[in-house]
Amino acid sequence: MSSGASPLVAVLDYGMGNRRSVEKALAHVGARVLVSAEHELLRSADALVLPGVGAFPRGMANLRASGLDELLRARVAEGVPLLGICLGMQLLFESSDELGVTTPGLALLGGRVRALRAPGLTVPHIGWNEVRFERPCELTADLAPQGAAFYHVHSYVADGVSAADVIGTAEYGERFASLVARGHVYGTQFHPEKSSIDGLQLLAAFTRLAARHANSALSA
Repeated sequence: MSSGASPLVAVLDYGMGNRRSVEKALAHVGARVLVSAEHELLRSADALVLPGVGAFPRGMANLRASGLDELLRARVAEGVPLLGICLGMQLLFESSDELGVTTPGLALLGGRVRALRAPGLTVPHIGWNEVRFERPCELTADLAPQGAAFYHVHSYVADGVSAADVIGTAEYGERFASLVARGHVYGTQFHPEKSSIDGLQLLAAFTRLAARHANSALSA
């Protein structure tokens, strides 16, 4: 990134939903955005976003088939900020038992993905839900300290997540991790791109992280 330019945020195109809405939201908060599966382009980005709607096994199969799983791990090792959204967050964990099989994930965060336990409630969980912030995080710095409402669409949740990695929790039948972070790896079970002003504030904070990473790379 040249001095004074907006950071380049790449949205991974691996065939799993909502890429366009994420692209539009990031552009709205000032990022330069590309949507791509091309390794060379993704290596040029200042930050990466892994979106997703659909099933965990197919998501991981698509990432492995294109080599994007290894690219993500390599870029994270380089210090590049990564944000996983919805299925994209779930793929950050070690495994999932969705569809009755154990599927290894990216293992960038500890924990596994399992079905949401919501007896008597409609699943998938679809709609606005208050996310209670459990600890401070750069992504929530401009939001009310106690929490905010975000739009969720999911049937699975992360389990066995380290308390140190849980930034925000929501409740639907059970309390679950809805916002997670470890180092420069972040995940939202909700859709910030569909969550009005608070969601845009969160994406703006992620864009600032991308700019910070770009500037540190320039000065290195």
